[in-house]
Amino acid sequence: MNFSSDKEALEALRSKYAALTSEIGKVIVGQEETIKNVLISIFSNGHCLLVGVPGLAKTLLVNTIADSLGLKFNRIQFTPDLMPSDIIGSEILGENREFKFVKGPLFSNIVLADEINRTPPKTQSALLEAMQERSVTAAGTNYKLDTPFFVLATQNPIEQEGTYPLPEAQLDRFMFNIWVDYPSFSEEVDIVKSTTGNKSVQLKSILNGEEITYFQNLIRKIPVNDNVIEYAVRLASKTRPNNDNATEVTKNFLSWGAGPRASQYLIIGAKCHAALAGKFSPDIEDVQAVALPILRHRIVRNYKAEAEGYTVEKIVKSLF
Repeated sequence: MNFSSDKEALEALRSKYAALTSEIGKVIVGQEETIKNVLISIFSNGHCLLVGVPGLAKTLLVNTIADSLGLKFNRIQFTPDLMPSDIIGSEILGENREFKFVKGPLFSNIVLADEINRTPPKTQSALLEAMQERSVTAAGTNYKLDTPFFVLATQNPIEQEGTYPLPEAQLDRFMFNIWVDYPSFSEEVDIVKSTTGNKSVQLKSILNGEEITYFQNLIRKIPVNDNVIEYAVRLASKTRPNNDNATEVTKNFLSWGAGPRASQYLIIGAKCHAALAGKFSPDIEDVQAVALPILRHRIVRNYKAEAEGYTVEKIVKSLF
């Protein structure tokens, strides 16, 4: 991609983002904030965890985004009997009596890990290297994954019987934890109208893998003032109960806070949020705009918070 300046490239990013949201809106009714956060995580080269009850079109949303981005897409239904080799791939004996590696569904641009908490830790951990290193190891050989690579996982918050809660180390690999809420009344009316007939929608591909990689690198180049970086680091450190920056709410209601990866994601997310809003450098409002989905899964409430009804959202907003 050739642009005369970074300013022109950022304007092209905004134009592509507007076209993407318009294209996704042909299939997905409402959910503007969810779509925006998923696209921010993609342009920031991060992974997403979508949490919501069944029937809220989480899987359809990921499918639609993959189609609009023109990327290779694989869906993995996580079940209790799923093994690491089922997602990574395995070696088989070929016709010439030599072993060859057959790639699993992880070798894709967008991987939908459906109901990720329904598979045992052994298989969940197989995602760790892929998410962090963008590579997998099988039979002692390291294989690079396709570029770009994103894991968009879904989780059902109400049925916890027979599930395996994600360990903190794996949760921390997700840039965003996005809560997918019920549609409004008017949105639900539109959903019923559009899905109970025989109307079909053909989506156009707005971006390709090369363009996404270019825009990811462009986001990284956006300058940030020191006061904004200090605000992001201070915001993350406020969540740590034993830290000097901890607030009374933190000391009373949190048992564990966010690590340095949260500070990094706050700045990268703020850069992308600013770029999509037409700004050439993020400010404190951009950090606050992405703070909730970044911090939501990185802080652990204590029993007192649960007893007194202090939600994660309330605690995070108190830190602003």
